[in-house]
Amino acid sequence: MLRTQFEEDLNKLHDKFYLMGKEVSKAINNSVKAFIDHDKSLAKQVIDRDDSINQKEQDLEKKSFEMIALQQPVTTDLRIIVTIMKASSDLERMGDHAVSIAKSTIRVKGNKRVLEIEQEISEMADEVTKMVDEVLIAYINTDEEKAIEIATSDRKINEYFKSIYRHSIRAMKENAETVVVGADYLQVAGYLERIGDYVTNVCEWIVYIKTGKISELEMKNVTDD
Repeated sequence: MLRTQFEEDLNKLHDKFYLMGKEVSKAINNSVKAFIDHDKSLAKQVIDRDDSINQKEQDLEKKSFEMIALQQPVTTDLRIIVTIMKASSDLERMGDHAVSIAKSTIRVKGNKRVLEIEQEISEMADEVTKMVDEVLIAYINTDEEKAIEIATSDRKINEYFKSIYRHSIRAMKENAETVVVGADYLQVAGYLERIGDYVTNVCEWIVYIKTGKISELEMKNVTDD
């Protein structure tokens, strides 16, 4: 009976984590769409929805602590609960970066734009969102191999960041009118790059469920904030 209750509680935790992840993925997508389209109303929606993401993380943490205290899980079960707590914290930070992108949108005031760079940012965001969606499925399936594969795709995100950085600096040098928007491009690409790093953290937690070991899957290029 106790075991059945524990498994039921664990399944609920999984479901809540997955739903939180989908909400974060949507926030990232919408924040970049808002930035590219100069859609301040959509940007405001992302900022307003952040409370919901934060609440989901707090609920997951509270329920995880309750399960550890009341049901005293061991080995794999304990690793799963610890992973949910740690990985939901990573999701929450991804949501924070989506908010930062949305805030960049609200700050931008009809400055001169560089469409080629915006196209690159849009492609980078697609790759990042794909990583987030894939890591959620890998998590649900406890798919260690897929998690390792997703972590390696973070290199592509880092390459996008370097390319956007180069192009933005060049645009700012060639045309003083692009200095303000160029700085925004650099910031947004930086936020996306960090989201990629957090996805890699979640990949590491998936591997931890299977192995009990914390592995460094990809060297981080940007220090955590």
